[in-house]
Amino acid sequence: MFKQALAILSSVALGACSVVGVRSSEEPPHRVIARLGEAEIREYAPRLVAETEVEADENAARSEGFRRLAGYIFGANRGERRIAMTAPVAQEPSRIAMTAPVAQDPVAEGFRIRFFLPAGLNADTAPEPNDPRVRITTLPAETFAVLRFTGSTDPAVVARNAATLRGMLAGSRWDAAGEAMAWFYDPPWTLPPLRRNEVAIRVTPAA
Repeated sequence: MFKQALAILSSVALGACSVVGVRSSEEPPHRVIARLGEAEIREYAPRLVAETEVEADENAARSEGFRRLAGYIFGANRGERRIAMTAPVAQEPSRIAMTAPVAQDPVAEGFRIRFFLPAGLNADTAPEPNDPRVRITTLPAETFAVLRFTGSTDPAVVARNAATLRGMLAGSRWDAAGEAMAWFYDPPWTLPPLRRNEVAIRVTPAA
């Protein structure tokens, strides 16, 4: 019963945020240090996130990860605190280590889904998740190349934009330093032309 009520509450709250494209005004702190055509090079300060890893295909992982994290911010935590949503929701490929007597073998493919937590929280003050699959962690300062797009969030569209961004980096003064990830700023029912979606790749200055 609690899970059903939580799911309904989450849907209503998120729906109120964005039927016509209204989104959270808070984003992780960053600054644009360069531009590469339509892409931006952004420096991000350390950020606190709630994250979970899901062994599934891209769409299924996004859906399941969102449910787990929405549960956390809507009160499935020690103290039953509600936490403001910030933007974006991040999705990136993840190799998930399985418990075994040897190092990190075998491994399974999956995706890591992240919610960025409000700036007023830190690792000590963020409530502990009830779901052991959700963890709170602080990301280090990082630099990303970011390309914005609207419309569909289908994996094929995300992959096409990621390929475009990699092409823009080729021969530039920035080297890709990791896998492409997707950042989504709006719930999936937002009208496609009003969506803000981004693909991001960690970068370092070219040698």
